Amino acid sequence: MVAQADQLIKVATSMEMEALGQRYAAGCPAGARIYLQGDLGAGKTTWVRGFLRGWQYTGTVKSPTYTLVETYHVHGQTIHHLDLYRINDPDELESIGIREYLDGAGICLVEWPEKGGELLAAPDIMVGIAMNGFKRNVRMQSYSSTGTQLLAALE
Repeated sequence: MVAQADQLIKVATSMEMEALGQRYAAGCPAGARIYLQGDLGAGKTTWVRGFLRGWQYTGTVKSPTYTLVETYHVHGQTIHHLDLYRINDPDELESIGIREYLDGAGICLVEWPEKGGELLAAPDIMVGIAMNGFKRNVRMQSYSSTGTQLLAALE
């Protein structure tokens, strides 16, 4: 997998992380796959919360660590938030119906995608969050024409 486009953004606060996620909601098409990588506490769910706020979702956004999937329906769009942290074997994804979530109809936001192995298709955008003291370095990389267009629109 080779990135087509790459952006590095420095984030100092959780409010900035949420605002960053919100920016990427604008123009994000149905079927987009956005994967989020980073250590525990790096800000993946905060980014997702911002993304949902960008779609005008006003309810509680919680990490689906124990439920594995939270689905939101906002303004005619379905957004699936998956957290694969507790997955021990990629084959477990078949039991939660992973193919239905990645069917191209809804937007999929996937935390810990590396746990999905070959069952996950390549993302449109990979959000890599690295801790840098109390700050975060967020690397946005596109792996499809959809991802490249989305990143280019926000430069």
